[in-house]
Amino acid sequence: MKLYDMVLAPNPRRVRIFLAEKGIEVPCEQVDIPSGANLSADFLAVNPRGVVPTLVLDDGSVIDESIAICRYFEALHPDPPLFGTTPIEQANIESWQRQCEFDGLFAVAGVFRNRSPNFANRAMPGNAPALPQSSELAARGEVLTAHFFDRLEMRLAASPFVGGGAYSVADITAMVVIDFAKWVRIRVPEANAATLAWYAAVSARPSAKA
Repeated sequence: MKLYDMVLAPNPRRVRIFLAEKGIEVPCEQVDIPSGANLSADFLAVNPRGVVPTLVLDDGSVIDESIAICRYFEALHPDPPLFGTTPIEQANIESWQRQCEFDGLFAVAGVFRNRSPNFANRAMPGNAPALPQSSELAARGEVLTAHFFDRLEMRLAASPFVGGGAYSVADITAMVVIDFAKWVRIRVPEANAATLAWYAAVSARPSAKA
């Protein structure tokens, strides 16, 4: 088994945090995305999409997408549960995980990929067609990120964790969004006291260093 990883990238970090919470160790191989290593013939032979994280199992099966990889390990190692246990817990965690991903992570990525010099003509991830960067998409990403932070504050003012009463994969994604946003100089507003208190707590977990 091998996890193709990039230590700085947000999506592989989500998987590493998840594995750390589970106490699971998986051999990793680093893929240098800024240099284009994910588009090399060797890596595309592993994953034609050219994205990380990518998990290769002992039998050669390949799983990509962060949450798909996490769900695989959740099924193998259900304790501690990070996707919930009851139907309503699982539904709430799934809902908030998707909101954090679609409304938060994708918005920040829109700023990053449309401004970073390393991604000129690579505004979409992986082995996608070459696309130029767009200042308009970057500006829209800033607005959407700010909107997500406002909604996250409302949620955390009413709930101890993003997905409900216990730490879950939704907290992992939300924390990674906040750290990723720092790359493009977007920070949680100081007025968002519930978010900042929650963020301090989840960032202090040993897994956050994974």
